[in-house]
Amino acid sequence: MNLRRDVFQAIADPTRRAILLLLTVTPSLTAGAIAANFDTARPTVSKHLQILTACELLQSEQNGREMYYQLNAEKMKEIDDFIEPFRQMWDDRFSKLEAIMKQRAKKKHD
Repeated sequence: MNLRRDVFQAIADPTRRAILLLLTVTPSLTAGAIAANFDTARPTVSKHLQILTACELLQSEQNGREMYYQLNAEKMKEIDDFIEPFRQMWDDRFSKLEAIMKQRAKKKHD
């Protein structure tokens, strides 16, 4: 089975997004500690961790018998850099919409 996936496919799954959010709060967790936060089987969480690691969104580090997972800040920055032009486009559109709405409200009061 090919675990090499697109980053956006990886973050499309709500459980994987929840794992990423969990690791923003607690920067380094074992697979067991991550799995304890979900109502799914541990192998299912392990599969999610494999996908996130294959996409380089997570980094893993062995410490004794335990594997610890952390966010890969560089890869998260790449995602943010990709999304930024779209964020700017929507901010501009909402600003224009707000200006139109204010203008119409002003015309109604005049």
